[in-house]
Amino acid sequence: MIDHGIALPYYRLHVVPAVVALASPTWQREVWLDPDQFEDLDYTVHVLFDDFCDASNPLPWLGQCLRSEEEVELMARLGAAYGAVQDSVGAAGAAARDEVYLDSPGWPAVVAAAARLAQVLVSNDHSALSKLHDAGYRWPLGAEPATSGTEDQRVGS
Repeated sequence: MIDHGIALPYYRLHVVPAVVALASPTWQREVWLDPDQFEDLDYTVHVLFDDFCDASNPLPWLGQCLRSEEEVELMARLGAAYGAVQDSVGAAGAAARDEVYLDSPGWPAVVAAAARLAQVLVSNDHSALSKLHDAGYRWPLGAEPATSGTEDQRVGS
């Protein structure tokens, strides 16, 4: 996979949605608390702390799945906010249900940190995609650049 600025773009495909999920209280309540859904808080935490990044120490992930020092700083803030909630939940944290975390007084700080990080991640991905486009890469790969002048026309216009 071709990407500007990161060695492990596949990892980022997991990190970005996990951060977006942490930024959305509605998603958390509708998906994480639904026993028929696969995704829950535990899954999201594993993505961000164990499997594809380490939100408690994100600096080594710069250039791997994080594009900028700003992303590293914001990921560290998210890691600290989550760590504070985990500490407040206490020893029961490992066995606590997602509702305990979501109802914790510190949870809004997690959501706020995730929301800010999500904005930066998506903005940086958009910039990288724009650079790929400007460099001549098209989707599907191997497609010829459009030269008909219809690129900017919308359906129905």
